[in-house]
Amino acid sequence: MEKNHPKVNFGKTGILLINLGTPDSTSWFDIRKYLKEFLSDRRVIEVNPLIWKIILNAFILTFRPSKTAKAYKKIWMQKENMSPLRHYTIMQTKKLQNKIGNKNIIIDYAMRYGNPSIKDKIINLQKNGCENLIILPLYPQYAAATTATVCDEVYRCLIKMRWQPSLQIIPHYESEPLYIKALVKSLDEKISKLSWKPDLVIASYHGIPKKYFEKGDPYHCYCQKTSRLIKESFSSNIPIITTFQSRFGPQEWLTPYTDKTFEKLPGEGKKNILVICPGFSSDCVETLEEISIQGKETFLEKGGKNFETVSCLNDKEDHINLLQHLINKFLIEKK
Repeated sequence: MEKNHPKVNFGKTGILLINLGTPDSTSWFDIRKYLKEFLSDRRVIEVNPLIWKIILNAFILTFRPSKTAKAYKKIWMQKENMSPLRHYTIMQTKKLQNKIGNKNIIIDYAMRYGNPSIKDKIINLQKNGCENLIILPLYPQYAAATTATVCDEVYRCLIKMRWQPSLQIIPHYESEPLYIKALVKSLDEKISKLSWKPDLVIASYHGIPKKYFEKGDPYHCYCQKTSRLIKESFSSNIPIITTFQSRFGPQEWLTPYTDKTFEKLPGEGKKNILVICPGFSSDCVETLEEISIQGKETFLEKGGKNFETVSCLNDKEDHINLLQHLINKFLIEKK
């Protein structure tokens, strides 16, 4: 019996970086497929599921894919034939593998929505002998619609597995000193390259509906905490304000709104602004198209003079060091 037993891989630790997701291409079909999965998540859209299903399929998935496709086409990486978010997530994975990966530590990535799926990657890691699984959601500030839905999907995968790995999920890291230091460094480096001095720095975070906050979601507090820590470490006397972007639907979201702020600032004499997006671990359609293209156009049309954005931490060395630091806390416990 033992002689015929299939070879079983074991004794390894799998580390899975998980980002929001991205369509596979800019085609209408791929965009629609991605949006359907994303907008069908009940943590993302907390509306009566029967009513929402009708609205989603009859209206949103009929008209929105074309608009979203136009946005992705503006920022799509032609040479790599992928979105920036996928590119930088891959690079983060590769650089982490080079730093801490070995025969017993396998580092991979997945997307919460789209490909590669969390399910496929967890199954693959288990087959490759990963008895321990460390999940790193690439969301610095916890929200139910981001970090929690990653956890939901991980749990759904594990509940169907006969041989489950042990599980550790790295929590939010909105106040991690290495994270704050990396953000402040990126701000300082950008400002040193400008030929003008910003009147204001805007820290723009992805928004959530206000009712989510009222139900107890801590996301707003974590965003404000990150901004406060940036201000405390920022050596310049340039003021920093916090705003929220990427509204969807008619309900009220966290305020102040980033786009409305861009519209009113020139009239208040703030005609030179710098924007940083601390809540995004990689540049994506929200930072590159919504802020760097649309936001800039709006600001200049309203009388602004200078507008620049700070790149996300992406695959910079200090970001990779931060991710390594977060992971090492859990690896040490397993020694």
